[in-house]
Amino acid sequence: MAIFSFEAEVTTSIPPAKMFKAFVVDGEKIAAQIFPEAIKSVASEGDGGPGTIKQVHFNEGSPFKFVKEVVDELDKEKLIYGYTVIGGDALMAGVEKISYRFKMEESADGGTICKRSSKFFTSEEGGIGEDEVKGMRQQFSAVFEGFESYLLAHPSS
Repeated sequence: MAIFSFEAEVTTSIPPAKMFKAFVVDGEKIAAQIFPEAIKSVASEGDGGPGTIKQVHFNEGSPFKFVKEVVDELDKEKLIYGYTVIGGDALMAGVEKISYRFKMEESADGGTICKRSSKFFTSEEGGIGEDEVKGMRQQFSAVFEGFESYLLAHPSS
């Protein structure tokens, strides 16, 4: 097995605690509102903390049908969240699992800097190319921007 890692970082004007609550704690509910054309449903088994299993089902037209994840880490005080994709057709050929870790920090202007680390556990035949990494970074930015827009439009969330 080989491990391929990369980092990504995005910023927003939303304060870190508010962004963490929306993106992580209320993420399932809000993501379905932000991206109704993509997300069909989310089923969870557990209390949301480590060990919780989530299965996200995507709508027709999506390149994927579903993804299965397990929560690895949830620290609401330090604003850290980690999960691992363990199943579903969103795993690329040769990729056995993908682990993500998010850490939200306050920026100089009071907004959020979100740092994401990604680890792809691949079989010897599998691998991740530059185009895939570029696409994943763009997708991460787009998702984060969607949450920012939602919070700006719904300040009481």
